Amino acid sequence: MYPRTQALLNSLLQQQIVPGLSYALINGQTVMTKVQGDKQWFPEPERLQPGLLYDLASLTKVVGTATVVFELIAAGKCQLDDSVQQYLPAFKDHRVTLRHLLTHTSGIAGYIPHRNQLSAIDLQAALLALPVTATFERQMVYTDVGFLYLGWIVEAICQQPIQTVITERVLQPLRLFNTTFKPVASRCVPTTYQAGYLRQGQVHDPKAQILGMHCGSAGLFADLNDLVTFSQWYLGQRPDLPDLLSAEFRQSLLQDWTGHQLGRSLAWALRSAVDGHQLLFHTGFTGTFLLLDLQRQQGLIVLSNRVHPQQKNDRFLIAREAIVQSFIQELTD
Repeated sequence: MYPRTQALLNSLLQQQIVPGLSYALINGQTVMTKVQGDKQWFPEPERLQPGLLYDLASLTKVVGTATVVFELIAAGKCQLDDSVQQYLPAFKDHRVTLRHLLTHTSGIAGYIPHRNQLSAIDLQAALLALPVTATFERQMVYTDVGFLYLGWIVEAICQQPIQTVITERVLQPLRLFNTTFKPVASRCVPTTYQAGYLRQGQVHDPKAQILGMHCGSAGLFADLNDLVTFSQWYLGQRPDLPDLLSAEFRQSLLQDWTGHQLGRSLAWALRSAVDGHQLLFHTGFTGTFLLLDLQRQQGLIVLSNRVHPQQKNDRFLIAREAIVQSFIQELTD
């Protein structure tokens, strides 16, 4: 399956762009998985083994937070065009809605001095005080802020921390038993190695480190098999799992939801197939990405630790785009 895509994935290892790779290719009911390379290079090289957990980074947004928000909308607990201020009174701009947060068109931006030294309470207050800039509704600017807000909106509705809600409303019903916010370090693929410190089993994202269970933008750890299960469920291939989101709603994600033709769905990015139909796409900073073709029932899941040993790794970003383009081309072959 997908020989050119597999060749490009293998080249990530051959060129030492990433230490190791766990990936899955889904074609209808056929699933091919591969785990290869190294778990880490520092402080000592170790081989990668199947079943290890990766820091999903921003895949947390689509696996966890967005799924919960979509459930709450379907249950009538909130509406897409509700004002953020209705749930988070500390935020002072009445124009911004849940739709803006989900499509990254809120325009919320700004610099927070000494952000990584703040307490959770102070960081949340600083984030809620950020201004709405001139990009509001005019540009799609990808940011974590919208999904931090969405997590706190879920908390206001459910009266529980967002990570608890995700665990109870998504991970447990979908039987994603290896997906967790509290992993055992020895079961995890490490991320950065700096000043003699190997980050393993601790979330890489600084805001997630501070906010803990109140972070909806990052924090999940998962293995490849659970992401295959999640992807099959999203594709509608798992009737044995609860229908948390209707098939009609999932199909509705294959369109621009910004209202201004900015090319973004709710939570997901959109990529066009050769014949023009849309695919759902999302990435994670640590070296994870997910591409789902609901129409053709195909998918690509890639897990890596591209931030090991250091987080600046632009070669990976270039290679990732080539892999995505190759997969899209091979969808129709």
